[in-house]
Amino acid sequence: MGSETRQLALTAEQERWYAEASARIDAERLKHLLLALVDIPSPTGAERAASEFVAAWMREHVGGARAFYQPIDEATGNAVAELRGSGGGATLMLYAPVDTNLEGDPDKDVPWAGPVLRRDMISRAAAEGDFVYGLGAANPKSMVATLAEIAAALSDAMIPIRGDLIVAFAGGGMPVDVAARRHWGMSSGLYHLLSRGVAPDFAIIMKPVWRVFAEEPGMCWFKVSVRGTLGYAGTPRGAPGFQGSIVPAARVIEELEAWIAQYTARNSSAAIKAEGQIAAVRAGWPERPAFPSATTEIYLDLRCNPHTTPAAVRAQFAEAMTEIAAHHPEVAVEWEMIGAVAGGATDPENWIIQSCRRGWERVAGRPHGDPPPLGGQTDGALIRRMGIPCARIGFPAPPRDCPPEFRQGLGGMGVVAVPDLVRTARAIMYAVIDTLTRPRAELGL
Repeated sequence: MGSETRQLALTAEQERWYAEASARIDAERLKHLLLALVDIPSPTGAERAASEFVAAWMREHVGGARAFYQPIDEATGNAVAELRGSGGGATLMLYAPVDTNLEGDPDKDVPWAGPVLRRDMISRAAAEGDFVYGLGAANPKSMVATLAEIAAALSDAMIPIRGDLIVAFAGGGMPVDVAARRHWGMSSGLYHLLSRGVAPDFAIIMKPVWRVFAEEPGMCWFKVSVRGTLGYAGTPRGAPGFQGSIVPAARVIEELEAWIAQYTARNSSAAIKAEGQIAAVRAGWPERPAFPSATTEIYLDLRCNPHTTPAAVRAQFAEAMTEIAAHHPEVAVEWEMIGAVAGGATDPENWIIQSCRRGWERVAGRPHGDPPPLGGQTDGALIRRMGIPCARIGFPAPPRDCPPEFRQGLGGMGVVAVPDLVRTARAIMYAVIDTLTRPRAELGL
């Protein structure tokens, strides 16, 4: 993306509308909605209660909107609100997922999330000054609360929009595959939403990072299986007929870790950092430590930029595994691709990207410039692949002044500063006014 934003001044009337709508953004209302959402568990595939709650909130607070819960099954569904304009304008969707990355249950999350669940990892909201803590307080629930507040403020200000505003929140947005809940995840709720009557001209997805992005990466998941023989702890080392799988798997892991760095360098672009991580290793029976496992499985995620297909990533991984097997002929190794989601891109010159950049610049008070390379995969990739021009805009995560412990590991997903959300809301509100008060022809439609 070029560093220059295409400038297009608002008319005096649009400036007045923007000022009125921005003035209606209520930080306390946003904060109270966020606290209520954090208190409602919404792990991937079990988002029904949170989605029903936010749909009811929008029915109460977004005057004139048709707000409803869109059921998918008994455990999950989406929340949608539609505020219609006078006609002749574009349809703009503001979107965020509603599911959390953890269950919020020590019996399920410990020790994999840490030795204990910190207060940013449990579904119990807490507020201290400007900060809100709790599972998903930043990602995704602050995004849900912020976009719902934008719709409420727009309605309160009674802005005469031409186009239609859709505010939508879907389950299944996390990059996970929850087998116990219909393999929910990987944008499954969003696909249901966009194939069941929600059809915008433009979309804005809110996610962390205080910049505007036109591209998002995809992801490719692989499982590597190192084979050996079932053993017994009393068998002497080097005994004929026994080949363990765990120690040979460690050699494969070291080879993969070195190759991932090469993959990232080869596949990154100016906009996308094609990161990769080994995420899980599984072997044997914890209740049978006397019997070393015949198989050790290694799971990893490789991100891909929108211009590299999952098939191309698979081909690169196949080449890498062939080389690793050649380096270690004593190791029996197999691999398979177990998941793939392609990246997505929107033309940086598209109306919605430029409008969001103008909104960002209005609030930040400086030129936007080129955003830093992005590695985080979101539902925005699917929105773009469905042919909908989409801008991603967000907020600092973790916030600058939060306690240091919340910056460790995946810190930030459970702590957010409300003033950061208000700032983002004002930037998005600019794009809402800029887009929905113009005829379609002015938007390139």
